[in-house]
Amino acid sequence: MNEEKTFESALAELEQIVKDLESGNIFLEDAINKYTNAMNLVKFCQDKLDNATKQVNKILTENGDIEDFNVNEGEVDG
Repeated sequence: MNEEKTFESALAELEQIVKDLESGNIFLEDAINKYTNAMNLVKFCQDKLDNATKQVNKILTENGDIEDFNVNEGEVDG
């Protein structure tokens, strides 16, 4: 079974690892392995968020071209 991991499943796994580590009822070797796995999950989630941010910052213009979306703060119409 080679399913692609989703952001949500990675986040749920990360939350479980944090609970396991916080419990204090874990052997050192297991704690190190879980910590290493957690760091990989954090990187995976950060990459997914970065990619989502890039996608959200793109909008379709009237002629169908994709361009960056920029918000001009403080700009007033009229």
